[in-house]
Amino acid sequence: MAPVTWLVTGAAGFIGMHTALRLLARGDAVIGVDNLNDYYDVSLKQARLAQLQTHANLHFFKLDIADRQGMADLFEQQRPQSVIHLAAQAGVRYSLTNPHAYIDSNVSGFTNVLEGCRNVEVEHLVYASSSSVYGGNASLPFSEHHNIDHPVSLYAATKKVNELMAHTYSHLFGLPTTGLRFFTVYGPWGRPDMALFLFTKAMLAGQPIDIFNHGNMVRDFTYIDDIVEGIIRVADKVATPNPAFDPMQPDPATSNAPYRVFNIGNNQPVPLMDYVHALEAALGITAKKNYLPMQNGDVPATAANTNELFDWVGFKPDTSVREGVGRFVEWYRGYVPH
Repeated sequence: MAPVTWLVTGAAGFIGMHTALRLLARGDAVIGVDNLNDYYDVSLKQARLAQLQTHANLHFFKLDIADRQGMADLFEQQRPQSVIHLAAQAGVRYSLTNPHAYIDSNVSGFTNVLEGCRNVEVEHLVYASSSSVYGGNASLPFSEHHNIDHPVSLYAATKKVNELMAHTYSHLFGLPTTGLRFFTVYGPWGRPDMALFLFTKAMLAGQPIDIFNHGNMVRDFTYIDDIVEGIIRVADKVATPNPAFDPMQPDPATSNAPYRVFNIGNNQPVPLMDYVHALEAALGITAKKNYLPMQNGDVPATAANTNELFDWVGFKPDTSVREGVGRFVEWYRGYVPH
């Protein structure tokens, strides 16, 4: 396959760095974009960026995707062949107190990405959606064919908006788009606002960890390498219309436009306490636990049906929590000064 020039937004982010590294390793060129904001420790983002900058085929631009003119200029000047859009304002709980950050980045920013893709006629736009779009759904595992009209956080609502906007551009302009609903991603270089990072830091400091819903949570924890494998495989296979799409009984996962949506999850939901036990085993420390009620905007359980992803690209995640948590701890001990 001939080398491709990719635009990867959120390139200094957790998933963005790993994805860009994989593309660079196989000989592709990456135009990386990130605003390096201070939602969490900027030094971690800079350290991720340093990993990328050892590659000659990386061209990095510090830019906010919400900057309309800046994004228009970037697309016009760099003219990427395909786009992997991972930049977003992340976090469910932060959206309860900072709603405008989500509209600026996840809605206005996504509009700028779509417009750029349309104007330079990119071959494929792959973008991050989220398992949070399933919201109040209680039927597990979550399927792309389920209705997602009941989000329980603004973050989730903006991710559903992204899917709707992508469909509009696929329909109006023939832009192939694929949305990927990620399920609780974890691993080396992960986000410090997520449970694994918070738990590890607290346990090593002898501090208690906060266990929400009194530990009665189930998550489809998905290891970063599996997420990246799914992203790359999907990105390499351009979205196409579904020839069997029936507008009388419309399927939410496909369309008569070149539009697709897939879950990427481990398909092996794990009780939160099993995740904690895996971390205790990796660290050799028994955690002090602070049991708390459910947080607003959270859901008790997530689980991914990944049949559609497997049918499309022949892959489904399978890294066990014990293995993945062990790899995270090994990285954390090397990266974070104690």
